[in-house]
Amino acid sequence: MISIGSDHGGYDLKEKVKAFLISKGYEVKDVGCYDKSSCDYPIFGKAAAELVARGECEKGIVICTTGIGISITANKVKGVRCALCSDTLSAKMTRLHNNSNMLAMGAGIVGENLALDITETFLSTEFSGEERHQRRIDLIES
Repeated sequence: MISIGSDHGGYDLKEKVKAFLISKGYEVKDVGCYDKSSCDYPIFGKAAAELVARGECEKGIVICTTGIGISITANKVKGVRCALCSDTLSAKMTRLHNNSNMLAMGAGIVGENLALDITETFLSTEFSGEERHQRRIDLIES
């Protein structure tokens, strides 16, 4: 299962990413927001991240206008490694090297087509498992 959350600035893109995930056969837990009314991204970034940290969702995706604030929020949750990605190479490398379990995107930065490519790359790339990368993840976690 994939957790997904956004604020009002990321709402439209969240809905498109959610529909894409469902079309690919993923189960999605949408933690909000549920419309374009002004709201606070920390509420939804934290909710999505907590589902990942508790193991209720394998990965998570969070979206705000820039992706910055919501990624900072998600990374405050112990056990979460949320990467802000605006391109597919970053999405691939953060999975390969950092075993990131959450993806953040900025709706005002990436368009729909790129966002869907980033999402697909993030979810389809496995962690390399290399000792040097695991050692660095362990250092981050400690």
